[in-house]
Amino acid sequence: MQLHKEGTKTLILSAVLFIVINVPAWLYLPSQAAHVITIITVILLGLVINFFRRPQRHTVRMDGAVVCPCDGTVVAIEETYEDEVLKSKVLQLSVFMSVTNVHINWFPVGGEVTYYRHHDGKKMAAYLPKSSQHNERSTIVIKTADGQDVLVRQVAGALARRVVSYVSEGQKVNQSDELGFIKFGSRMDIYLPLGTKVDVKLKDKVVGSQTILAWLK
Repeated sequence: MQLHKEGTKTLILSAVLFIVINVPAWLYLPSQAAHVITIITVILLGLVINFFRRPQRHTVRMDGAVVCPCDGTVVAIEETYEDEVLKSKVLQLSVFMSVTNVHINWFPVGGEVTYYRHHDGKKMAAYLPKSSQHNERSTIVIKTADGQDVLVRQVAGALARRVVSYVSEGQKVNQSDELGFIKFGSRMDIYLPLGTKVDVKLKDKVVGSQTILAWLK
């Protein structure tokens, strides 16, 4: 299993803590207590390793398709008004990532990044609708080859501590290339032009860089 580069520091720290906790436990505590501590710390270390896993995938690249930018569950499909940059009514699809999901993010479409902003914010639960406006987040707009604007928003959750984006304005990007990473519980919002044909339903389980969410007109 490959691990993502964003987990390097966290994994090193976790391994050090594992040793610091377990060595004294086995030296100074009764065997039964040491066994319990070891089991608990092995489980916790395993969860951290699992969180930063980097799966090998055959990514989807299809003209007109909007590919899911992350693993998770579809929690919103609705018309809304996007007031940060698009300033218009749009179709919003939101995908919630639990701590057990892969937390790599991918570009849903290819094109040119015309807008990028990182906003500091609160740590509300990522499945709440208001988290898109109040939590730490990054907003990215991609203009497709046929001139359509697709906005992607990385939203940190209650447990998330960092939103990472590998983008800059003016950058040319390919569909299903890595967009970034969100550490520990989060969600992604995708804003699409009205009239976009949606291919998923609420509560659907989706896979980043593989599931087709919608088709642009």
